[in-house]
Amino acid sequence: MSNIKAWKLMSLFCLFAVLMGCQSKEEQLQQTIQESIKKADVELSQLGTALDNGSIRNAVLLKEYGQLLKQQQPELSKVVDVITLDATRQGALYSGLTQRLKDIKGTYLIPPYEDTLHSIDLLREAVKPTLFSDALTDPINMLADMSKGSLARIGAISQQAEGEGVGNQMVGNPNYGNWQTNSNGISFWQWYGMYRILGDVFDRVEYGSWSKRRKYSYYNDYGRARYSSPKQIKTQSALETRTRQSYQRQGKQFTSPYASKKTGATGLSRSSYTPPKSRSSYSRSSSYSNSNSSGSVRDSGSRTSRGVSRGK
Repeated sequence: MSNIKAWKLMSLFCLFAVLMGCQSKEEQLQQTIQESIKKADVELSQLGTALDNGSIRNAVLLKEYGQLLKQQQPELSKVVDVITLDATRQGALYSGLTQRLKDIKGTYLIPPYEDTLHSIDLLREAVKPTLFSDALTDPINMLADMSKGSLARIGAISQQAEGEGVGNQMVGNPNYGNWQTNSNGISFWQWYGMYRILGDVFDRVEYGSWSKRRKYSYYNDYGRARYSSPKQIKTQSALETRTRQSYQRQGKQFTSPYASKKTGATGLSRSSYTPPKSRSSYSRSSSYSNSNSSGSVRDSGSRTSRGVSRGK
């Protein structure tokens, strides 16, 4: 009798193994994608809770910088309020991650599945608290540059060490704006939505000039692959190609904004220095290089210190 039971169990095991083997690679990938989406959902929610609870170090610092700068320069209060939104769920950085996950949920059944998995991998890296905290150094450093030297840059060398000009760290980041091309074929940075108010503070930035002379920013030098959607990366690549061709026709030299990392990053988490994992053909065909932004704050100072505030 026991031999019959054992035989039945072996038969069931073999049948199960056969059925598992019949699952196509496509079905396996779809299942993996669904599991990864669930994990990304949880991790994004956890990041939001960490922002709510004040557990993200640079989110707390961003708010502190905003309060200090509004006390020093009340006329910049509206601009500061917009920039410091990134310390909350309402900020463009967190909202961008939420939208990317929503887009993936709406298209994950559309091949190629390897590309979808790679996109989810990048998103899940971006929602890590340490990486998100590093990404917040850009809005922090914009406030620092607007403070006329009273607030120190974070995760980057000082304005004085970087050289002439003020780094407009959020330029080039599609979470805040985009490049728009005029009738002459020249592209300028356009802030969108609530960030349009930044156009009242920062000088207009032309793509070709920015590309050649841009200064360090976290997004362009370390975070571009993680904090951009595939569509945004493709748009950036198309603009780069179009501008290079235009320069060649004019006999001018074009320098890619993502050709090499700019110097200036200090004190970032180890994760930021680790390149994103490459899973698919999408990652190999895309230009996941680094870049930065340049622009000038009107009437801004040229020095920062190592402390939160230099004092007087």
